[in-house]
Amino acid sequence: MATWTPDPSFYPSPRMAMKAAPETLAYVAAFDPERKVPDAIAVVDVDPASSSYAKIVGTTAMPNVGDELHHFGWNACSSSLCPNAPHPHMERRYLVVPGLRSSRIHILDTKPDPRQPSIVKVIEPAEVAERAGYTRPHTVHCGPEGIYVAALGNREGKGPGGIFLMDHQSFDVRGQWEMDRGPQHFAYDAWWHLGHDTLVTSEWGTPDTFENGLIPEVLLGAKYGRRLHFWDLHKRKHLQTIDFGDKYQLVFELRPAHDPTKAYGFVNCVISLENLSSSIWTWYRDGDKWAVKKVIEIPAEPASEDDLPPVLKGFKACPPLVTDIDLSMDDKYLYVACWGTGDLQQYDVSDPFNPKLTGKVRIGGIVSRAAHPSGSGPLSGGPQMVEISRDGKRVYFTNSLYGAIDPQFYPAGIEGWMVKLDAAPAGGIAFDPRFFVQWPKSHRPHQVRLQGGDCSSDSYCYP
Repeated sequence: MATWTPDPSFYPSPRMAMKAAPETLAYVAAFDPERKVPDAIAVVDVDPASSSYAKIVGTTAMPNVGDELHHFGWNACSSSLCPNAPHPHMERRYLVVPGLRSSRIHILDTKPDPRQPSIVKVIEPAEVAERAGYTRPHTVHCGPEGIYVAALGNREGKGPGGIFLMDHQSFDVRGQWEMDRGPQHFAYDAWWHLGHDTLVTSEWGTPDTFENGLIPEVLLGAKYGRRLHFWDLHKRKHLQTIDFGDKYQLVFELRPAHDPTKAYGFVNCVISLENLSSSIWTWYRDGDKWAVKKVIEIPAEPASEDDLPPVLKGFKACPPLVTDIDLSMDDKYLYVACWGTGDLQQYDVSDPFNPKLTGKVRIGGIVSRAAHPSGSGPLSGGPQMVEISRDGKRVYFTNSLYGAIDPQFYPAGIEGWMVKLDAAPAGGIAFDPRFFVQWPKSHRPHQVRLQGGDCSSDSYCYP
């Protein structure tokens, strides 16, 4: 796994990463919502010059059923070049693929044949619980000294959730990351400002409040996550909590600035209990503390009860349900996925406190069911997991959120798809009419990872 020279996909700075060659393959987590056949990592050809462009060219099935593959990541990335804990001779070779429902973790080797990754290790949930005290692994990030995994439940599947570390060579589970968690109880995403020795975490809920779908009483009672937590990354100690207030629910995806000299980032709030809107917030350093500011609010759209699922009929509106965001490598464009209305929005965030809408497309959506220009016909689901190429010119996304939640908002079912947008350097996005991947009916696609790295896989320690 060690090499004599640094992995060519590692870059000291985001500026240099933007000059990387275009990706030719995408890895996509796909799960069976019925939990009858194994989940899989699918390999999609994203090379426009290839005869198999926009087709699934490889599939690696998991050895068990019911994993619910969700978010996954690489064993190593550009953070291996950081000066505080350098591992410059690591390889970006292995995919670390957790099952959110099973708590099983799979290690896939992409090197022998990138189109057919092979499973080389499976870490059973009992080992994760024994060594780390956690279950329901959700988010994987490669750090300078190891692999960080955010988990949503403790060993009993209750709270608190938290973070554990894995060795990025042996893949052994090292143990719980937190030395002092303070008031933190819920977990969801985790990311960092390496140059500012700060880790940030967000919140969802404990597994019993989402594994069978969102619970209306919990949501309307404002009992899901609504806080950000800031930590001393070196001391592994909780420093500060920011509470968004009880009308904001489900504070989810963390997207820190890629430039390590910048101490700010973006997070989405899925829904407001006041008006069903979604919002984007900027966190930033304010003196010796962290602060947040709401910078985007996306309103719900009026809709006929006949077009709405039972969970929304009484509201007579379709919420945007912003469930994912992603930030381009140059920190200029923020992409916002509105899973409810079907919009994928692009904002210029050069000024992180005053975003400007620069592009928008619509596909799927609870009410709209908008088609793709390839001639797909009405589509179910909506923009969900978003990934951006390192050069910022291509944006990929899929349409499924979570097995138990999909039917609450799309009761007629979701047929999986993946699409690609072309992004103009001066702003603006448009569908690639050649790129529409229809998923087999047995599976739904979720997170996308690009070969060689992408805008949500790597961290950098040099500007």
